[in-house]
Amino acid sequence: MNTKLTLNLDKTVIEEAKQYAKSRQISLSKLIETYLSSLLKPQQNEIEITPLVQSLSGVIEMEKEIDQKELYGQYLIEKYK
Repeated sequence: MNTKLTLNLDKTVIEEAKQYAKSRQISLSKLIETYLSSLLKPQQNEIEITPLVQSLSGVIEMEKEIDQKELYGQYLIEKYK
């Protein structure tokens, strides 16, 4: 069931939104409805982790965090010996 809604927005925002909707060949109402729906259902936008990927999580244990600058410095020392 569709219901009418009145919004107060900046005139330039309305004009730009109309142009945006027109360039995508949809109505401004549909554009706003789609946007609001996406805000209300954020769980649909999340990436689902498959059981295989989940089973691999934590397989490799790191002894310590890797310091990229230190590794690069060691590489340069070895390179220019």
